[in-house]
Amino acid sequence: MVTLLDGGAYLADGEVIADTPEAPARIAAKTGSPAPSKEEAARATMAYEILQAHNTSDDPKKLKIKFDCLTSHDITYVGIIQTARASGLTKFPVPYVLTNCHNSLCAVGGTINEDDHMFGLTCAQKYGGVYVPPHQAVIHQYAREMLAGCGKMILGSDSHTRYGALGTMAIGEGGGELAKQLLGRTYDVNMPGVVGVYLTGKPEPGVGPQDVALAIIGAVFANGYVNNKVMEFVGPGVENLSVDFRIGIDVMTTETTCLSSIWTTDEKVEDYLEIHGRKDAYRKLNPGRTAYYDGMVLVELDRVKPMIAMPFHPSNTYTIEELKENLDDILADVEQKAKVSLGDKVSFTLRDKVVNGTMYVDQGIIAGCAGGGFENICAAADILEGKSTGSGKFTLSVYPASMPIYMELIKNGAAAKLMETGSVLKTAFCGPCFGAGDTPANNGFSIRHSTRNFPNREGSKLQSGQISSVALMDARSIAATAANQGMLTAATDLDAHYSDPKYYFDKTIYENRVFDSKGAADPSVEIQFGPNIKDWPSMAPLTEDLLLRVVSVIHDPVTTTDELIPSGETSSYRSNPLGLAEFTLSRKDPQYVGRAKEMREVEEIRRTGACPMHKNPAVEKAFETIKASYPDLKARETGVGSTIYAVKPGDGSAREQAASCQKVLGGWANIAREYATKRYRSNLINWGMIPFLLDGEIPFELEDFIFIPAIRTAIREKKSSVKAYIVKNGLKEFELGIGDMTDDERKIILAGCLINYYSENPAE
Repeated sequence: MVTLLDGGAYLADGEVIADTPEAPARIAAKTGSPAPSKEEAARATMAYEILQAHNTSDDPKKLKIKFDCLTSHDITYVGIIQTARASGLTKFPVPYVLTNCHNSLCAVGGTINEDDHMFGLTCAQKYGGVYVPPHQAVIHQYAREMLAGCGKMILGSDSHTRYGALGTMAIGEGGGELAKQLLGRTYDVNMPGVVGVYLTGKPEPGVGPQDVALAIIGAVFANGYVNNKVMEFVGPGVENLSVDFRIGIDVMTTETTCLSSIWTTDEKVEDYLEIHGRKDAYRKLNPGRTAYYDGMVLVELDRVKPMIAMPFHPSNTYTIEELKENLDDILADVEQKAKVSLGDKVSFTLRDKVVNGTMYVDQGIIAGCAGGGFENICAAADILEGKSTGSGKFTLSVYPASMPIYMELIKNGAAAKLMETGSVLKTAFCGPCFGAGDTPANNGFSIRHSTRNFPNREGSKLQSGQISSVALMDARSIAATAANQGMLTAATDLDAHYSDPKYYFDKTIYENRVFDSKGAADPSVEIQFGPNIKDWPSMAPLTEDLLLRVVSVIHDPVTTTDELIPSGETSSYRSNPLGLAEFTLSRKDPQYVGRAKEMREVEEIRRTGACPMHKNPAVEKAFETIKASYPDLKARETGVGSTIYAVKPGDGSAREQAASCQKVLGGWANIAREYATKRYRSNLINWGMIPFLLDGEIPFELEDFIFIPAIRTAIREKKSSVKAYIVKNGLKEFELGIGDMTDDERKIILAGCLINYYSENPAE
């Protein structure tokens, strides 16, 4: 089904050739030309061509990227624009689309969600952007329909910013990186590795894009095979997939922790763009005759079976057949994973979902950027035609990804087919993916064609004893399960006639409802603020020395951004930095906020010019211990704050709030064995937090103080590590790695945050 080559590989005239001593001879025999050097062949990938076309630096290995378009949704755009405004924003320099697909439920939190929307509309008018009102389209579907084009690059403040199937290299990042683009700056990154994904064969009927995606994720996530690399989809199997199918695989590449993705393009992509009125956005993309890849993922599409990703991660994958055959063992494994993620806060099991040896689920959802595509929903309608979802507890909800898709489903009859079964059709909304829509009942088990099934995501509140869980599946198998009224069923186990209707895109809805400035700013427009929209609090520059208290220690193998700052109803506070910060780690470590605030109060005293040493007994004792070895240390000049330790933080969402909430609570750093994604590490840096690295065992404990002398000098002088000391009955030395940073990243850390840095260094 999916095989990973051990080491690099060449693609020569369509043939995969492993990087062995025999490779040059095999390449020459295949192409009839001498084999290029590995370095030359690496420049023949599609990824290399597109990245270099957008690189503004003179160094092909140190990229400074400027993007063609930017996209954000209503969880992120307020903070981004507020950051850019504080740094001198006057006009959006490139097309910037503000969609409203996350905080769409305007009853949550009173007026604050709609206040954010009006902020977005008036900013689009003032600065020259595009505003997509609530329920019109999820962020990524709008980008596919209206923005993506072959050879383009798009930056979005959502981790699932992936348009590779349409020939666009897209990257999801935290808001700080978009603020940089709005201010005319660049996205700085080392030239990433490129891994080929070689597709062969053709999926059997009933197998959908989520099945292929989950098979790939299961093979590459845990071993980091594509971590922070570009996935380049090639091979004869590509032409056997519709564009919708390719999109469904592509959007899920985020869950592999890759940086971006790109696919070869063909007549099907040209047709897709023509259907959407943008045929001129097409050009054929292929790697050069001989291209070198840092790895190769071999995918036999005809061997892919209907898949399920069990709680609590998209990489916890099995075939549905496997799950049925080994049900007790797999459910026991899920229980063990629950103990790692949830501890003893709730009792979790799925064994009560098994009746006479058969697994039943409580809910099905087909939604969002992954599941809400036209072909997925039409296939579900075909499977369910003439059947019933039943009058029991099982429910099926379907969210088309955009209003144009919804309208076409109505016109071709698919919507009616679904409705008469008892399924419910809803508007374009990302809530089912991040925990703000269709949350199951307590102990409920939901199957979803969406992007994630992390713990604490789908409505769970452990502090209240509430828990639910999600498994990821393809729309086709969800529909087959619905046809059996909740009995877990693979789509290949049902006979269905797939009508494969043609899609007709009608953009009249957008023309009537979407505000598009066409790039023309109107400075006379007054931005509309709501009472919940707050400016960022002031942040101090990095001091020469730091005294940090460890206020949370997380031993989980991976910590998601949803655990750092919960999604769901908390998203209503995304425009209020201090209000949102109250939820930081609330479902993982409820004591964190109180501990962090205690240190922030000490730091606030220091910033007034007063001595903070005597305002907190624990801090006073720590300073006295340090001064025995550093008698010249001045408490008034030493930054005081907090840090957390996590083994591997930052998997999942691009939301910068996972870092900024720690910052506004007084965080100066994270300490980790490694960082799950580049975007989370970038978020830390953009908020002036040092992403320390720690090898080996943890030498400190919760609530220990850590003294880091001369940290400002170490950052300024580009040192790779720094000496630190645990302050407890004296000073115990250990080493913290700093890692590789660009010059600008170091300057941001020194300034205290991105806002401070840009205020001190306005764009020319």
